[in-house]
Amino acid sequence: MKITAVIAEDEPLLLAQLKSKLAKAWPELEIVSAAGDGEAALEAIAEHRPTLAFLDIQMPELTGIEVAQRIARNAELRCHVIFVTAYDQYALEAFDAGAIDYLLKPYSDERLGATVTRLQQRLGERNPSQDLHALVASLAGKLGASNERLRFIKASVGDKLRLIPVEDILFFQADEKYTLVATPESDALIRTPIRDLIDALDPEKFWQIHRSAVVNATAISSVTRDERGQATVHIRNRKESLVVSRPYSYLFKQM
Repeated sequence: MKITAVIAEDEPLLLAQLKSKLAKAWPELEIVSAAGDGEAALEAIAEHRPTLAFLDIQMPELTGIEVAQRIARNAELRCHVIFVTAYDQYALEAFDAGAIDYLLKPYSDERLGATVTRLQQRLGERNPSQDLHALVASLAGKLGASNERLRFIKASVGDKLRLIPVEDILFFQADEKYTLVATPESDALIRTPIRDLIDALDPEKFWQIHRSAVVNATAISSVTRDERGQATVHIRNRKESLVVSRPYSYLFKQM
């Protein structure tokens, strides 16, 4: 069985160190991609479908926790996760949730060797989705994340505060400063980024299709593909179309 891994670490020296140490501790392991931020890590996992993902918890774009949340929602992307961090306050939660393993920086060759041994023993024993669901729930709780779903979006329109029912929203689309909230009647701008909205929205109804776009599934009128297989979502009664990026193309696999 071919064992592959994606490494996500935003410090180049630490990334090189982990790659080097893994090459010595586990020569058969193939590192298929190394990413410097969480978004790139998610894209690499979607592209390569690795056996393992070494995720630094504190990363730009998406944290390691957020990457794990995304792949836990998608059965096709699930893999064994090993969190790597300098913040040991997360360690107990990770172990209690049944994480395969946990590396605290700085880690010794002996510590990494013990991790490799446990990984090799557990690869054939456990469904990674079981680990991920428990792990993400525990760590999200540790970080104070709420499981309560959004019911309204608060948006300023002129000198008035508008409460937009979430079920009325067609899609969210972000740029550098604002997030567009599109509804059938009108649009509004909010400062809340997509990454802060996504975990408070119902994933059965609101699908993230791009790092900067989330669409209400019931608002999709059609999905088209170009000659390269690039999917584009079309929204009913709207002129806009939204491009689907590679990590989220699985949502439209049967279309």
